[in-house]
Amino acid sequence: MRHLPTIFFHELRVLMLAPSTYIAAVLFLGVMGFIFAGILDSYNKEAQDLSPSFVFFSLFWLPVLFMVPLLTMKCLAEERRAGTLETLLTTPVSTAEVVLGKFAASYALYLFLWLLTIGFMFILDKYAQDARFLDPGPLIGGYVFVAVSGLLFVSVGVLASSLSRSQAVAGVLAFALLFAIIVGTRLVSDLTVLQQEGFTRFRDSLENVQVMSHLQDFTRGIIDTRQIVFYLSGTALALIFSILGVEGKVLRS
Repeated sequence: MRHLPTIFFHELRVLMLAPSTYIAAVLFLGVMGFIFAGILDSYNKEAQDLSPSFVFFSLFWLPVLFMVPLLTMKCLAEERRAGTLETLLTTPVSTAEVVLGKFAASYALYLFLWLLTIGFMFILDKYAQDARFLDPGPLIGGYVFVAVSGLLFVSVGVLASSLSRSQAVAGVLAFALLFAIIVGTRLVSDLTVLQQEGFTRFRDSLENVQVMSHLQDFTRGIIDTRQIVFYLSGTALALIFSILGVEGKVLRS
């Protein structure tokens, strides 16, 4: 893994020059800023039971569904389309180093964009009259959740990019997979047929992998090791499949 830092910094430079990165950044900050302003406006009109920080993070999936595909769709798909991936793998680097380096660069940028939203909290801290607006518990828990869950989301985006030569196809596939993970499990568990007694075990299994339920636990200060294992194991599986996918495509080409 001695070539991993080199690939990481190279991929980070590529991402910083890619138009899709700036599109993702502008859309992300615009959407989160709009959400934040809407939350403050609703709290100014009437008192709410939930912390503004919790409400802010509960809508994290909206920007994630488009930000992650934009950040990851070209990392492997563009290399394959241009024919540079095969050339890269003829050098003394392993497939694992290539995939992990690209994953680490995309994840670093993902975290950086989320860290920029801390600026919203500083603005709130300066002008808010109500101290509960900046409850540190939900705020810290929300950012920890973003960091942990982001590992899985970005790795899924890398996996999608490893399965296609087209950036557009990789982006759509990443969107579909993320939608299934974040929203799909919630929709399936709410189906009327699953409320019947015979589906109790299956319904409980779905409850354990519901991302929105995990967010609620994190913002309440509840750190469940099962949830950590879920995200870490899911990340590892997605990266392993990405490596196998790249090697399979190279061998067939």
